[in-house]
Amino acid sequence: MARYCDSVCRLCRREGIKLFLKGDRCFSDKCAIERRQYAPGQHGQARKKQSEYGTQLREKQKVKRIYGILERQFRRYFSMAERMKGITGDNLILLLERRLDNLVCRMGFGRSREEARQLVRQGHFTVNGKRVNIPSYLVQQGDVVAVAEKSRKIARINEALAGAERRGLPEWVSLNKDDYSAQLMAYPAGEQLVMGHIKPQLIVELYSK
Repeated sequence: MARYCDSVCRLCRREGIKLFLKGDRCFSDKCAIERRQYAPGQHGQARKKQSEYGTQLREKQKVKRIYGILERQFRRYFSMAERMKGITGDNLILLLERRLDNLVCRMGFGRSREEARQLVRQGHFTVNGKRVNIPSYLVQQGDVVAVAEKSRKIARINEALAGAERRGLPEWVSLNKDDYSAQLMAYPAGEQLVMGHIKPQLIVELYSK
């Protein structure tokens, strides 16, 4: 499967916001977008007038890059969101938030979604006591995600847990550091879901054309 292999800091600069793709570096003064607040490339500092389509496309690209999703999988999530009750845009973001790799990162077991995805694939986590190694696994409300017993000495996981509070934990998850476990207490909604800088309605408008 195709993957982006260039510097992920360029993606943050292209979208004009922090996408938190580099873990702890994003919370330091070494963050690229703090030092160069303009798009990468030769014409990055030029002012460009963006069309309605361009604005919608950039919103879709932003969300795909935040969650590390490719186009084919992203469209599949959109189709699922359309079939669910409620607002399609909110349903889309909720599905992405429920992915196991995202929640492993949100719960503090990984410093970035990419690191969390690798740890999940390597089989270091359980959901309700059963080992799951599928990053796209959709966690249900009330499910308990835990580090497998044999994986609790892994340095990357312990380093991520040590900085979990500093990075910030969402209020819809409950972390138990001593037990290496966390629970999805509720599904995020409203402002919790869109995090203030995501406009899912633009994605709906893009795919509705």
